[in-house]
Amino acid sequence: MRRIAFLLLGLAALAAARPEMDDQIFVNMDIKQRQFFILKLLNHVTEPVMYKEIEEIGKNFKIEENVNLFTRTDVVKTFINNFNIGMLPRGEIFTIHVDRQLKEVVSMFHLLYYAKDFTTFIKTACWMRLYLNEGMFVYALTVAIRHREDCKGIILPPPYEIYPYYFVRADVIQKAYMLKMKKGLLDPKLCDFYGIKKTEKGVYIIDENIYDRRVYLNDEDRLRYFTEDIDLNTYYYYFHVDYPFWMKDDMFDKLKVSRRWELNLYIYQQILARYYLERLSNGLGDITTLTWNKPIRKGYWPWMLYQNGVQFPLRPNNYVLVGDNDINIVRLVENYEMIIKEAIIKGYVEVNGIRLELMKPEDVEMLGKLLYGNIDKNDVDKFRIDAYRYLLIIMKSVMGLNTVLNDKYFVTPTVLDMYQTALRDPIFYQLQKRLCNFLILFKSRLPYYTREELYFPGVKIDNVVVDKLVTYFDDYLMDMTNAVTLNDEELKKTTSDMLFFVRKRRLNHQPFKVTLDILSDKTVDCVVRLFLGPKEDQFGRLIDLNLNRVNFVELDSFLYKLNTGKNTIVRNSIDMHNLVRDRVMTRDLWKKLESVTDMRDLLMKDLRNYHTGFPTRLLLPKGRVGGMNFLLYVIVTPLKLVDNVDMSILDTNRKDLVVDFRSTVLLDKMPLGFPFDREIDITKFFTPNMKFVDVVVFHKKQVCDMKTRWDRWVMKDYNMADRTFVGADNYYVNVDINTKVDTDANMFDL
Repeated sequence: MRRIAFLLLGLAALAAARPEMDDQIFVNMDIKQRQFFILKLLNHVTEPVMYKEIEEIGKNFKIEENVNLFTRTDVVKTFINNFNIGMLPRGEIFTIHVDRQLKEVVSMFHLLYYAKDFTTFIKTACWMRLYLNEGMFVYALTVAIRHREDCKGIILPPPYEIYPYYFVRADVIQKAYMLKMKKGLLDPKLCDFYGIKKTEKGVYIIDENIYDRRVYLNDEDRLRYFTEDIDLNTYYYYFHVDYPFWMKDDMFDKLKVSRRWELNLYIYQQILARYYLERLSNGLGDITTLTWNKPIRKGYWPWMLYQNGVQFPLRPNNYVLVGDNDINIVRLVENYEMIIKEAIIKGYVEVNGIRLELMKPEDVEMLGKLLYGNIDKNDVDKFRIDAYRYLLIIMKSVMGLNTVLNDKYFVTPTVLDMYQTALRDPIFYQLQKRLCNFLILFKSRLPYYTREELYFPGVKIDNVVVDKLVTYFDDYLMDMTNAVTLNDEELKKTTSDMLFFVRKRRLNHQPFKVTLDILSDKTVDCVVRLFLGPKEDQFGRLIDLNLNRVNFVELDSFLYKLNTGKNTIVRNSIDMHNLVRDRVMTRDLWKKLESVTDMRDLLMKDLRNYHTGFPTRLLLPKGRVGGMNFLLYVIVTPLKLVDNVDMSILDTNRKDLVVDFRSTVLLDKMPLGFPFDREIDITKFFTPNMKFVDVVVFHKKQVCDMKTRWDRWVMKDYNMADRTFVGADNYYVNVDINTKVDTDANMFDL
């Protein structure tokens, strides 16, 4: 029991000598043993397979001889046909935005998803790990684990540990390779210059200087701390994994599929609103709506390399969007947009011979499907993937990688073509605003909410008290060891002799709580929603509520039973709905798993909302040093439960594994974003069960980044480009040295 690995090490011999026993071992695997095996499958995926049991299982499993082990034989035949023709080679860059690659990776997913049991699932995964492209393998396995019933409770390594190339700048990875080549030999002077430190426990920490002006092209780069945040990009990636645009509805459970496309629209609108709050905090204005006919004034330089050494394409300032080869694609986008706009105005659209209504509030689901998904062709071909009915892909293809005309394998995707990196590029938000305008148009054609729909008889919000809101920057250590190639000896030992961490700067906030006093004349179930929005624009002018409503971010939403009389509800920021704390490093998770006896306890305490959660650190926008005005909006409404819902998913004491659940308000019949989702009639909007409260977000400026450059130099905010360093001890005086590292791993303890 002390080492689960011993059990797995015997799999190779069992596979060759007694395959029936091998199957029995997989059948008897508990969730803990399954977790270990998945971690092995995803460890150092760009390397040759280094675990003998995975290699033996993969070599001994023949898919074409085991068609009966899958619930759908047609998906097996489809995959075998793809494989025989030839699939994306190992080592090449995978992107889901190339039609051919999409079809191939979906056929891989179907093979994993329709495996009859966990034994077949694992054998298929081992075979794929051995023979197929590593990027495709990671994607197909990740989506399958998130959708298979027998994989519930399995924790996936964060995408930034599986593929650090998509989250760490190329110069940092280059320094790690330099250290590896020199076998860890350090030059103290160069270490100060490059920001490298070796801890007492032999861990190499490389500093990623987010204030380095060499990477700056324009004022949009002030937001890199937010757009390049590894947890924000992980949140977006996992949302796609849970709701892939290509996945058919019958693969989702009842609750997930009922409002799938409405949730898509809402998540994108919320990301857009959260980005706008960060822009205001940095003195930037409205998000520009993308237009195809003008150059893009603001460029973006990723400073990243793919694992094969190819550079992520950069976009210079004043980039001419539509070249000679893109004219037809832009016309396709404009025609598609015109069709959707006309459909919203007319109230219906005909697609594939089906009339789709766009008149009623619940038709927002169909609008989301038109924008972010595809309409099935009367079930003519259940497994056909129509990639380019997905409007966002066509739009992204105009930006650089022309995926509509490109059916080749060997492409160089932009950051927009990877879900792990898309949020980095400012143009992503301009694209999303263009799509969000369709939602605004649709909602503007719906009637205002009546006073009866907004009012909660007998319920009044008496008082709202909010703690002081303070944000700051702190340091975070990310494990990027998987970015550095292992040598033969390390492959034999299945572990790296050198550990590499990158230290990143990130936005955080001091814990706070919101206290609500609610008066009720009866005992009743209710839904409480909290929103945070801007009060003023970048010029300090008050923003009209009707214009401002799309800029409110949902901080918290929860179900509550009001008692007769006064109810005092205290919501701590750390416990607000669907937030995730710092993810445990996979190497630390491995150690925890070896000692833990109750996986459910671990999931509830340390791994809560691990795949679905929004980073709790980014709950608040940065604000300003002297304070920045925001509005907190609270509304209490009666609970209108959706039909046939299983309320036990909210029970934290249930015996089985915790259920990932993105939003409690999905249990309520009211639209997501209520009441800001529709235009507001100011004369009828304000009721006793809602309240606006002025709040101020302060930013604690740290004039010193760390106990600087490893206890030697003081560099104010890293901004040394306009300064010449003077060697006097008192050159910088009265600096506030803040060495707080708010993370599970403290670099001084490593």
